[in-house]
Amino acid sequence: MTSALEMKGINKYFASTEVMANDNVDFSVEEGEIHALVGENGAGKTTLMNILYGLLKKDSGEIFLHGEKVEISHPDDAIALGIGMVHQHFKLVPSFTIAQNVMLGIEPNKAGFLNQRTENEAVKKLGDSFGLPVDPRAKIRDLPVGMQQRVEILKTLQRHARLLILDEPTAVLTPQEVKEFLEVVRRIADNGCTVVFITHKLIEVVDVADRVSVMRNGRMIGTRSVKETSIPEMARMMVGREVLFRVEKKPVQPGKVVFEAMDLSVTSAAGVPAVVKNSFKVREGEIYGVAGVSGNGQTEMVEAITGMRPVDFGKILLMDKDITHADVETRRDAGMAHIPEDRIKVGLNMQTTLDENIIVDNYRKSEFQKFGFMLNDAIKAFAANIIKLFNISGTVPGGGVSNLSGGNMQKVVIGRELSGNPKLIVANQPTRGLDVGSIEFVHQTLLEARENHAAILLVSVELDEIMSLSDRIGVLYRGEIVGELDATEATEEQVGILMAGGTLESLNEPDPSNRVAPGV
Repeated sequence: MTSALEMKGINKYFASTEVMANDNVDFSVEEGEIHALVGENGAGKTTLMNILYGLLKKDSGEIFLHGEKVEISHPDDAIALGIGMVHQHFKLVPSFTIAQNVMLGIEPNKAGFLNQRTENEAVKKLGDSFGLPVDPRAKIRDLPVGMQQRVEILKTLQRHARLLILDEPTAVLTPQEVKEFLEVVRRIADNGCTVVFITHKLIEVVDVADRVSVMRNGRMIGTRSVKETSIPEMARMMVGREVLFRVEKKPVQPGKVVFEAMDLSVTSAAGVPAVVKNSFKVREGEIYGVAGVSGNGQTEMVEAITGMRPVDFGKILLMDKDITHADVETRRDAGMAHIPEDRIKVGLNMQTTLDENIIVDNYRKSEFQKFGFMLNDAIKAFAANIIKLFNISGTVPGGGVSNLSGGNMQKVVIGRELSGNPKLIVANQPTRGLDVGSIEFVHQTLLEARENHAAILLVSVELDEIMSLSDRIGVLYRGEIVGELDATEATEEQVGILMAGGTLESLNEPDPSNRVAPGV
């Protein structure tokens, strides 16, 4: 096949964090293929693609497009060469329509006057031609995440991208959206685009990619045909060792009740009921998993439990104390830790350093301050320990967090939240955006907290995660826990039926497709 892209001997060193992000990297992509680029958090994948897109300047190396050497120093250069990039964190204007976002900077106009009708028609035609239908008049702020990502893709296609870079495109999608998105990627490739697909999820590589290249510690480890490799081999190349894909959970006898929700009811930001009279308990040494399709009240329930959203009705008890209307600080002082689902907006302050993010809820402790003055050496030592324990790549004590990969940002949050031996850990999508090695580590860390008698409320849209980690499972559907199962006896089929709004009794009913219609 013809080579669409060749990157030879690419080097990139970040002096501020003393990280060699790309170390003599060679990478080639063939015309019309979907080429997966995988590796652990901080392996150098996004750095390599940011160099290709002109967001970063390479220290040395060469780039060839369709056999011709090119210099790319700015995204405008990349766009002019037919390269498009969809970033992990979207770059859309929420108050604009789909059409306005897609056409931003290239709006059709006459004598300086914008033609909204022509703009809408052009975007609708573009979406339909690639099998990505959209309502061009819809506002971005009203769209689900999956549709926002579709808009990002249309932005690149409108600028005639023939090489499309997708950076962790499924990290924020639900399982249903992921399936639809992979079909979209295949359609784009079938329409003549070459796709570089950066991902942590190896099952997606198997489902959609033609070839896969693996990076580790800034170096290119190797490239394989997807048909000639396997998930364990890819994981071994990524991590440099065998990865356990099963969770070995020690039996633990649950202790006293640490957390209890009693008839908890919460309203969404739109003013409609999001959580409806939910009651459940979480005990010492127990992981209570909440399963459900995204958008069924998980966010509102967690925000109410952690003090970020008011409770309309019911009670919340922590260690037998009523904290229903307590503020966030009071809850944290009482032993509650929170791993939020949105690490950017809620989990971290992107304008401050790693050290400040790690001690944000500990700065009042005597080990970090004296007479109101911060003890910088103690803070840096604490940060260094978190970096080491949680294998956070791409930063050093005192370094920033804004340039970290999404997975490493998540590790900063998890490291901070689990460092104080909390009594209750509220973990909302704790492995979202993490690679296989990091997921294994986080799972093991949660299990160790369980063995140390912490009570853990685990909320996840990943059914495998819920099934493997939980001791008990509550299934959330339209804001209501519609069933509670012992994890040792529950099956994926049972949980799936409840997630879809069905009942366990329906499993024993005859298949309706085998019934004879009345009158036949």
